[in-house]
Amino acid sequence: MAVRIITDSAADYSQAEIEKRKITCVPMSVSFGTESFLDGKELTKEEFYERLMEGEYFPQTAQPSPASFLDAFEDAKEAGDSVVVILIASVLSGTYQTAHLAKDMAEYDDIYIIDSKTATLGMRILVDRAVMLRDRGKDAREIVKEIEALIPRIRIYAGLDTLEYLFKGGRISRAAASIGKMANLKPIILLDAEGHVCVCGKQIGNRHACKAITKLVEENEIDDAYPIYFVYSYDKKNAALLAHTLEKNELMIGEAKFREIGPTIGTHIGPGAYGIVYVGKTEVGASKEEPQQEEE
Repeated sequence: MAVRIITDSAADYSQAEIEKRKITCVPMSVSFGTESFLDGKELTKEEFYERLMEGEYFPQTAQPSPASFLDAFEDAKEAGDSVVVILIASVLSGTYQTAHLAKDMAEYDDIYIIDSKTATLGMRILVDRAVMLRDRGKDAREIVKEIEALIPRIRIYAGLDTLEYLFKGGRISRAAASIGKMANLKPIILLDAEGHVCVCGKQIGNRHACKAITKLVEENEIDDAYPIYFVYSYDKKNAALLAHTLEKNELMIGEAKFREIGPTIGTHIGPGAYGIVYVGKTEVGASKEEPQQEEE
């Protein structure tokens, strides 16, 4: 009996990376007007951001259908395999609920569905860990136990050029989005323990924003047993500036790994975003970070 690992396209894997890990990635869809594309299959990241910046249509993202999961679940059931499913935070998408519906339809108990409570490269850290455990011969229950213990330690800190896209996507209030319209004021966001997007600060210009993110990293120490990723949307230069700032403060561990954010999350943060994703030594909420509460 084998263990199958499934995730969704918010993890931002390329097709080559999916094949190398021997995992299944269920795609979400991205629509511009009447045109709809499967994330990671029918639309490149470059094409997505070009369309986004053209501004003719604001993209809409849609979770996979139950049928997208059901085929994989029924195939595993027939083979007698276990399934570990690691999905985007349930507060950000209905994908988690959809997978549970598909599990009920499959009538198969050996399926374990995990709410990652994170997104993008935070999901990748979890999925890669699950792959490593699978390849070491761990069973599904052992994998789930370790992944669920790791989830509260995932950190995502990011700087945005604007909060307008989060507002358009319904993730934050108009009051919060108005921060982005002030002269060169760059908001800093994090994902909290449940995966909610929180504004935790604002700085004048990207250099000061990078220093503020560096301070957050300093207060929430990196566990160097896990990879560190620098993420960006469309333009890599600010992510490189962040990596350089961490290096100057002696917080950089190993060679910087840069990854571009795909359409599922890019829709909501827009171009020009950048950040760091890593595993902390403590759980989220056990540190000094105090996200600001924005008025509705």
